[in-house]
Amino acid sequence: MKKKSLLARFLIWRLKHVNDRQFISFLGILIGITSGLAAVVIKNSVHFISSLLQETSELEYANFLYMIYPAIGISVAVLFIKYVIKRPVRHGIPNVLYSISKTNGQINSHNMFSSIVTSAFTVGFGGSVGLEGPTVSTGAALGSNIGRLFHLNYKQTTLLLACACSGAMAAIFKAPIAAIVFAMEVIMLDLTMWSLVPLLLASSTAVITSYFFLGMDVLYPFEVDNGFVMKDLPYYIVLGIFTGLLATYFTKMYMYIHGLFDKIDKRYVKLLIGGLSLGMIIFFFPSLFGEGYHAINASLSGDYSYLFNNSLFYGFSESFWMLLILLALVIFFKVIAASITFGAGGVGGIFAPTLFMGVNAGVLFAKVVHYLGFRNIEVNNFALIGMAGMIAGVLHAPLTGLFLIADISGGYQLFVPLMITATVSYATVKSFEPHSVYTVQLARRKELMTHDKDQNVLSLMRVTRLIEKNFNTINSDATLGDLVKVIAKSQRNLFIVIDKENNFEGIVKLDDIREIMFQPEKYDVMFVRDLMIMPSVVIQHDESMADVARKYQYSDKFNLVVLQDGKYLGCVSRAQIFSTYRRMLKHFSED
Repeated sequence: MKKKSLLARFLIWRLKHVNDRQFISFLGILIGITSGLAAVVIKNSVHFISSLLQETSELEYANFLYMIYPAIGISVAVLFIKYVIKRPVRHGIPNVLYSISKTNGQINSHNMFSSIVTSAFTVGFGGSVGLEGPTVSTGAALGSNIGRLFHLNYKQTTLLLACACSGAMAAIFKAPIAAIVFAMEVIMLDLTMWSLVPLLLASSTAVITSYFFLGMDVLYPFEVDNGFVMKDLPYYIVLGIFTGLLATYFTKMYMYIHGLFDKIDKRYVKLLIGGLSLGMIIFFFPSLFGEGYHAINASLSGDYSYLFNNSLFYGFSESFWMLLILLALVIFFKVIAASITFGAGGVGGIFAPTLFMGVNAGVLFAKVVHYLGFRNIEVNNFALIGMAGMIAGVLHAPLTGLFLIADISGGYQLFVPLMITATVSYATVKSFEPHSVYTVQLARRKELMTHDKDQNVLSLMRVTRLIEKNFNTINSDATLGDLVKVIAKSQRNLFIVIDKENNFEGIVKLDDIREIMFQPEKYDVMFVRDLMIMPSVVIQHDESMADVARKYQYSDKFNLVVLQDGKYLGCVSRAQIFSTYRRMLKHFSED
């Protein structure tokens, strides 16, 4: 008899001695450590590549090299994906949301390292994106594959994905509180009190891992000289509206450029167009090179030289008007540069571009208010709060924006204005764009899960899994006598009419023929084609369950025919949908 594997023996031991809650808590710690290590590896890889490139900065033709560096990095990432991974590397957080909605929380194992490699080359060589998305993707892949290894169910695997995302965000930003809020607001779909335990463990162990390797300094050191002043309240509200409008621009421009690149079939053409376009933008605006964290820190300290250094505008560095113009231009072009980086084949995240736009938006707003003579507001405070407004707007996550900026800057004295601006920004962007950058594509494909439990249950249900096959079929050329023989052997009162190639032609309802079926003289003279009707409502095999439920809601049908390219597959019953829905809803609601 073959011996059981070590894993099988462990699983048996675990079931006997460790309950599910204890085991998931332990896995939360494990995922926190691995997510923290992933963040450390990604950060150090990018730092190493950037350090190598900086050695060329003293050369006469350095500016031209920086024009082509992003294209080189994206090219390496594309080649790695094509010839090594041989599978697409999806963007981090949308990939996690997709896996929760459509693949039962399963993420391909290559994502445990592919996002690290591709993002390191993309960002290290100057791609205008961030590292948080790949870090989240790596952590989520680790969580998903750990769940698969230990044969966890869907709900447990989803919780591990949330733990991984929380751990990754905590490690990359050194912001454990914001990381948990992010998991609750963006990733988690049905948070219970018990779910908080593994989330807390994952976030805390991840940030401790990050502290151990990267130090305990906050990401953006910031000293609040003047806290909240009541007279500044109207300006925080207007800043919220401003960042909300910018967030709307971010989402729409991102989707527009994404659509342009989607129309290009050949990968090398995307790379060529994207690389050249990105190089030109960076040539004119060097501050758009890479993540932009150094520029953000400089801006928060009141140093705006990053806008002029190594650029064609260096001679205008003392001009106030040129400062305003460059602030507006880098805000405008940052999302374009980030979108082109993605479109060309690069891998990264949108947190960094969002924060970059936010800090510059805050500076621009404060400078304009001061110049127009309305009020001498604190520029650095508004620069910091502008980041919260942009995060709240672009991600549709006001709590994440609030706690992230307070966490990564240590600026908790500005908690009230952070709340105001983040809330107003979120309300503004929701007026124009119902979905965030992360979810807009999933929503368009009806693959998005939300905090609406009913909607989530319907999203997890599949038409093809509910099809019932015990409906008898008959040919349209058959006689009434043939139909009566079929009825005698059937347990249903609905009969499906198909041709010899299984093409659907109509239905016959027992109630419609009840009177004539007992008239033998008509058995040979009446045919099924004369008795069948075409139903007013049918279901396609790939329809969402929300659409199917809507069809049942507005019809009196108890059974609907399911078709695929006109071929008959079976029927879906109202009772089957309801019982499946109740069973899954009960599972979702269990603590």
